[in-house]
Amino acid sequence: MSQTRRRLQRRPQEEVGLQIAPMIDVTLLLLFFFMLTGKLTKGSHMMNIDLPIAKTAVVPDDLSGRDVINIDAAGQYFAGDQPVDAKGLRAYLKQRLIDVPPLRLYIRADAQTPALKIKEVMKACAEAGAVEVIFATYQR
Repeated sequence: MSQTRRRLQRRPQEEVGLQIAPMIDVTLLLLFFFMLTGKLTKGSHMMNIDLPIAKTAVVPDDLSGRDVINIDAAGQYFAGDQPVDAKGLRAYLKQRLIDVPPLRLYIRADAQTPALKIKEVMKACAEAGAVEVIFATYQR
């Protein structure tokens, strides 16, 4: 009888606790994911360009779906953050219109960019069939 009693005795139950380490791991992974994807999507805007100042500058309501064309102070063109020449820019814009119409552009030109370079970009935009072109400026 003593053996059956021993078998029937209950073991002391361990207290069930909350495992916090897996939650921290998942939270850190999500944080890294959003930090990396956020940087990737804004990379084309992050070039070191000194934008001009305009009194009547207005931030557009919707910048999504626009290709970014950067022009540095020396007049070098960048489709996003990839350097291109004038011929390459025209080819890029025409192909972009074919791939994902309509062609809407966001041009970021340095305040020291020669006017001739901006004029060339505007002509390339018109030839490619751009529907809407806006320029980035700072508001005074």
